[in-house]
Amino acid sequence: MNIQKLPVRRWWYLMPVIFITYSLAYLDRANYGFAAAAGIEHDLGITKGTASLIGALFFLGYFFFQVPGAIYAVKRSVRKMIFCSLILWGFCAAATGFVSNIPTLMVLRFTLGIVEAAVMPAMLIYISNWFTKSERSRANTFLILGNPVTVLWMSIVSGYLIQAWGWREMFMIEGLPAVIWAVCWWVLVRDKPSEATWLSAQEKQTLQQAMDSEQSDIKPVRNYGEALRSRNVIMLCAVHALWSIGVYGFMMWMPSILKNAAQMDIVSVGWLAAAPYLAAICLMLTVSWLSDKFQNRKLFVWPLLLIAAVAFFGSWMLGNHAFWLSYALLVIAAACMYAPYGPFFALIPELLPRNVSGVSIGLINSFGALGAFLGAWLVGYLNGLTGGPGVSYSFMAISLLASVVLMYNVRAGNKTSATPLTTGNVAG
Repeated sequence: MNIQKLPVRRWWYLMPVIFITYSLAYLDRANYGFAAAAGIEHDLGITKGTASLIGALFFLGYFFFQVPGAIYAVKRSVRKMIFCSLILWGFCAAATGFVSNIPTLMVLRFTLGIVEAAVMPAMLIYISNWFTKSERSRANTFLILGNPVTVLWMSIVSGYLIQAWGWREMFMIEGLPAVIWAVCWWVLVRDKPSEATWLSAQEKQTLQQAMDSEQSDIKPVRNYGEALRSRNVIMLCAVHALWSIGVYGFMMWMPSILKNAAQMDIVSVGWLAAAPYLAAICLMLTVSWLSDKFQNRKLFVWPLLLIAAVAFFGSWMLGNHAFWLSYALLVIAAACMYAPYGPFFALIPELLPRNVSGVSIGLINSFGALGAFLGAWLVGYLNGLTGGPGVSYSFMAISLLASVVLMYNVRAGNKTSATPLTTGNVAG
């Protein structure tokens, strides 16, 4: 059997660019949780109920513009879309530092969601254009690692920035890197392998043949409507929505929960809030490697979400009576919520043909944004209403359990008979 080697340089050239871009997007959506813990609500006269809505408005804008963004990325250009998005979201994020009233803050958070909406589906589409089935879980994980890695260092840096200057200066300083990075993105990125000057003609041909062979045994789908109405797409939309309730409820309000539970300063909160994401990074890398090795995506999604749900229940039952044990369970919950992202998004192009998989990713991710909106809003609201995180922990755990049941019933039966290709020991 003729085994051809795909160009290893794709990993070293593309992955740093992909990782940095998504990291900057995540920085500018996640730092609001630290502003909330640092007193933005007191300074602007925001009530608890309004605070949870403001924190969640980002995801409402994010929800509405996922599919249009994915369609543009498929039909036009990922490169152009991300370039414009970088500039716009950097300015929106920095402008948050200048707000003086609640309506302006609401508009900025909603607008930030709109301009960041296309980033995730566009980047997943971009990866599917450059990496094969046997690589895709690892490649997706390097993209999504921008999430926990960013929150890891952001938790520490934001704590120090707020302590040194204040929440306004934190927004201003952390918004500018996206604008600067837009120039780097435009210079470094090309939409497809055929446009890359750093690949030889033979490497481009080998890569294209590998991509085409993967599609040969996937049942054709005539149009977007047929794809978006399919059983698997509907179920994956629901899975991602319920899963995101846990992820974003946790991410947005973890700093406030820790600060209230342990009565500690904002820098200490930053260090404690960083630990769950360090655990998530380690588990994400392990799970993505195993997913590509065994080619069983579902096996590396629903069991981890089940563990996360159980950990949330355990943390709720312990409460403040055993703070450190309760905190350890939150670390486990965070790691198990983040770890399945690589296998989950690798599954979609394996279920659907290339002509509709990109838009399907956009729809599935838009429902994830809807779940994120509900998680960020309701978790904050329940914490303010009850004076503690117990009810919100139960809410996140029940949502994760529902996502486990649905994911278990997704039919992931499509197989391809592609000629084996190797990439060497990279990104593993």
